[in-house]
Amino acid sequence: MLGTVGRDCFGTPTTDLTVRRDAFSRRQYGSVETLTLMDDDCKSHSAGRFRIESGDLEGSDEVSSPVASPVHLENPEFQTRWYFKYFLGKLHQNYVGIDTEKDPFILSVVVTDANNHNVPQYRAVLWRKNGAKRVCLPYNPQKPQTVKGILSHFELEKFEKGPKEIFDPDIQKDILVLEEQEGSINFKFGVVYAKENQVSDEEFYSNDDPSQSFNSFSDLLGDRIKLKGWEKFKGGLDVKSNATGTESIYTVYEGHEIMFHVSTLLPHSLENKQQVERKRHIGNDIVNILFYESSSPDPQAFPQFKPCMMRSRFTHIFAVVCYNTCDRSYKLNVFSEESVPLFGPPLPSPPVFHDADEFREFLLVKLINGEKAAVNNPLFAQKRERTLEMLIKNIHQGYMMETNKLYRRAFSDVIQDAHISRKEEARRSEYLRVGQTLKVKTILKGDAPTSLVTTGLLKREPWEPQSFCMDFPHPIICGDSWGDNKLILSTENGTFIVEEGLNHRSIFDKSVPVKQLDVVEAHNLLIFRCDKGKEGKIYVYRLNDFEGEVLDKVTRGKAECRENRIEKTKGCHLYALSRQGASHLRMVVAIQKRLLLFTWKHSVAWSTWCPTVDFEIVDGFNFVRELQAFDSPQLITLIDGVRDDNQICVGYKNQFDLINEKNGDTLQLYQVEANKILRKRKIEVNLVAALDIYEDEESELLLCYNHVSHFQKLSEETSHDFDFNWNSEPSDIVCAFPYVMAFTADSIEIRLIINGNLVHAMSQPGLSLITSKCDIYFCTLAGPGGSPKEKSTEQRYTPPSSPSAKTLRPPQYIYKIPLSCLAGQMTTTDKSPMNPTPPHQSTLLAPVAQNGDRSPSNKRRSPLLRTKCIHPSGEKTASDRHDSSGSDSGISILRPGNNSSPPDSPYQQTICTLDFSHQETDLV
Repeated sequence: MLGTVGRDCFGTPTTDLTVRRDAFSRRQYGSVETLTLMDDDCKSHSAGRFRIESGDLEGSDEVSSPVASPVHLENPEFQTRWYFKYFLGKLHQNYVGIDTEKDPFILSVVVTDANNHNVPQYRAVLWRKNGAKRVCLPYNPQKPQTVKGILSHFELEKFEKGPKEIFDPDIQKDILVLEEQEGSINFKFGVVYAKENQVSDEEFYSNDDPSQSFNSFSDLLGDRIKLKGWEKFKGGLDVKSNATGTESIYTVYEGHEIMFHVSTLLPHSLENKQQVERKRHIGNDIVNILFYESSSPDPQAFPQFKPCMMRSRFTHIFAVVCYNTCDRSYKLNVFSEESVPLFGPPLPSPPVFHDADEFREFLLVKLINGEKAAVNNPLFAQKRERTLEMLIKNIHQGYMMETNKLYRRAFSDVIQDAHISRKEEARRSEYLRVGQTLKVKTILKGDAPTSLVTTGLLKREPWEPQSFCMDFPHPIICGDSWGDNKLILSTENGTFIVEEGLNHRSIFDKSVPVKQLDVVEAHNLLIFRCDKGKEGKIYVYRLNDFEGEVLDKVTRGKAECRENRIEKTKGCHLYALSRQGASHLRMVVAIQKRLLLFTWKHSVAWSTWCPTVDFEIVDGFNFVRELQAFDSPQLITLIDGVRDDNQICVGYKNQFDLINEKNGDTLQLYQVEANKILRKRKIEVNLVAALDIYEDEESELLLCYNHVSHFQKLSEETSHDFDFNWNSEPSDIVCAFPYVMAFTADSIEIRLIINGNLVHAMSQPGLSLITSKCDIYFCTLAGPGGSPKEKSTEQRYTPPSSPSAKTLRPPQYIYKIPLSCLAGQMTTTDKSPMNPTPPHQSTLLAPVAQNGDRSPSNKRRSPLLRTKCIHPSGEKTASDRHDSSGSDSGISILRPGNNSSPPDSPYQQTICTLDFSHQETDLV
């Protein structure tokens, strides 16, 4: 059994994937090159610097594939447009003030219950000329937040004039206009028909004889519509007199209306060589598609396009599509102006698509993400900043003159009032009426942030949780995974082994207070820390001590653990292990400011191939040396160095230090500047995590504190030029490329590590991360199909309990997110009949499904992660147009009809049964 445990983890695909989970490369997103152009005198001139994405990963040992390229919309509006979703139509407060630089700002605050889980939260948005910042804070009715306290989370400390609450309900319309400046909900893209050997936009625009391949490509993008009398998104085209042509291409993708400016459908002039009417529309689109066709059998053949061929100062992204008539495949290259931030999805290698629907999916997401990224480049950012500055000043001047003293609130007053007068109640009713009317008008106009439901399609994502244990009775302190289907969990009532589909069993009673534990399968070890003040110690057990028919029934107490403790660790309050996959196991134990370094006697290879000799327990750890930190560590991360030059990252108070394991040399790596308000309240910076990640095989740390994640190079003094902020303050951070996930007390926030862009957020009450060593396990109070509130309604008819009876704690629901799903490598292994899926399995997410005619064929599995499809008609009906998800949106989610069923999915073997019985879900 001992040898089996070792070999199960050593050198398996799961282990290899775990080792690579924190490694990523920007090479997948292309390289920046200086392009040149030859003039008439055969002299070369610079044609600008562009990032070229061609799917070529030469010089990299990493092999890309379509499977590793999940297709997601980044920063989806239905999750980033907070004011429309959470504020508008609900009672909330808006404040106007002036900062020390005499710039006005606007603060909006609301108390909302995310997804009706009985978990109220403060959501706040701060509007300034450089953009909006958002933060989500816990709500405590016994200690409500003040305006000043909320502003301190935005690092806004001093004010020229204190914020004043504005009671005029019309301010809601002005703030909604502010939010709309973040970018358009709907898009317009240029589509240009180009022929081989053409080298200028004049030649491109003069093409008026589209081929059958180009017409098929246009029809693939969307539906051909008549412009005259068109009532939906127009994209700047004339819909009254056919001045911009009679037809165009239009589609809806995940609630976004898209109008394509197709060159061959715009007016053509025989007299005008420059085709100004075509250039006027396509040249003013941020994103252009250049379509070529090729009959060459050479798969490497691609047109020699350069962005300088299209003379436009406005277009920043060119998607070059080459259709091969031999094998009917599409090949894609993308050129982005250097100032455009990175955006996904990265091109597969090679960037060839044989499935037309799959290509459409990828292309639309790439174009939408590209335009969103482009509006953040300096050219557009400066224009947006000027617009925001003007709008905020107008709001300040228009509403700060209000003199109604009856409703004026002091700066330090709480957000929520306990008692309100009849006049205040009438004011609030009018405020709600104006907000709800404005919300309905925005929806009907087609400018509302929307959800996936508008497409009426199944949405399955790689982070969909699978149920693991639906009735664990004890609150969980800590835990770790053991193999593919076991957890070891510590609680106040003891430590238990929980195996999928079986009853949990106790291995330690509550006299052994385990506060931290790790399962090291490569060495067949269970390591944990018991903490009772100054008596904290590290204990070591063999995993096979808990296996077998006899051992399965043994529960150990404090007395039975004495022989398994490391006496030198007495008084410890924290420990950390080296990362999985390292050749040797290292452990650092913190005892106040002292750091004790231990190493395991044997390497992973030795433990794997000589299991019968590897029998030490406590004696297997060799004490190496003692190091000193400047203060008592709050977190420790071990970093594997080159040639055994290992480092220890230690976080305490408001800084992160780097300590050399060999000589104890200490480098102050990063210091967090706490603002004066937090220091005055004696609130320390909350250090969350220090994750060792590897970009192109170069060590880097992701330092996380409060709401911030900061990239820190170890070999350079400067780090990347961007940090990113979480909406809610995390308690744990998990990195699984291409994602980085934040776990808070009531939500999971998922972003892309390459650019910090949000891809998804889901709310769950009583949320806690258990372990992320291999697969990600977490527990929550929300069971399958509903929230704790919904569970309570099911038990309303139970007889009353005895006054002397103890209050029953709600059960913990444990879910798993497979690492293989997050990494884009879906496992399709069927479950053995000997190990059936538990009948109560279900997902936390309950998507709505409708099959469309553009969904991928079920006969052939797509090489891409298929996550969405397209509405059959490409249009929105009166009932499904702009439908926001979740209870917080104020609009009901669509539900399938009695005879509708979701289409087959490649996730079918991996995820649980879908539950359509409840309307309130986190799927949006």
